[in-house]
Amino acid sequence: VMGRAERFVNYGSLVMLALIVLSGIFAPLLAPMNPFQPDMAIRLQPPSAAHLLGTDALGRDLLSRMLYGSRSAILLSLVSTMLALGIGTLVGLLAGYFGGRTDDVLTMVSNVFQGIPGISFMVAVAGFMGPGVTGLLLALVVGSWAGFSRIIRAEVIRLRAEGYVENLRALGCGDGRMILRHILPALGGTLLVLGSLRLGRGVLAIAGLSFLGLGVQPPTPDWSTMISDAMLYYRQAPHLIIVPGAAIVLLVSALNIVGQMLRERLLLRGEVRS
Repeated sequence: VMGRAERFVNYGSLVMLALIVLSGIFAPLLAPMNPFQPDMAIRLQPPSAAHLLGTDALGRDLLSRMLYGSRSAILLSLVSTMLALGIGTLVGLLAGYFGGRTDDVLTMVSNVFQGIPGISFMVAVAGFMGPGVTGLLLALVVGSWAGFSRIIRAEVIRLRAEGYVENLRALGCGDGRMILRHILPALGGTLLVLGSLRLGRGVLAIAGLSFLGLGVQPPTPDWSTMISDAMLYYRQAPHLIIVPGAAIVLLVSALNIVGQMLRERLLLRGEVRS
């Protein structure tokens, strides 16, 4: 029974994630109304046949804004995760492969960044850069690359001790070729798992920064910004908070479950370590 329940949760999460991604991609086709067009005559309406999820404080259709809002949540998390993973992988590769002074310096730098409280550092960076997507991405990348580099460094040190690496060195394989053709491909499973698990945390970090006004700026639809804007009307129109809040919970849960499922699959195949 537990096996069936687990499979149901896993595949349900895959379906949920696919629906959210597809809703963002095809938002212009699926949105029943213009998400930017205000109509004060119908502001703060509850869900109805005309507006399935109701309207916001400016009379904009909430369903349309939810469909467009999924774009920023997914795209920003994906871009920030890829950038942070790229920087962390580069630093971890160099530190783990060359060792010595290179390892000492790069490890010291990553330890400094990792020792700073994450959310506080992100808020400080985003506040220094000012509200907007650029500051948001910079805050997310700077605040998360160090964790990736530590894991990649440990994996590279393990791979460097493998027999086939010593054999390739004896055959005259250069450092660049060794890293690009042999070490980096062997990290593929680890990178995939790290990236998938980071996406959910990225969505939460983006939600927190956007809620504080440091992320996506109005009138661009964004789930977290929608919650922040609706705080003044939580008694009169609670659906304005419930709907985007539930969407964030579903997206983060789906990403985390899919990431764990991917990790377990790769563990069984021996492509990542526990």
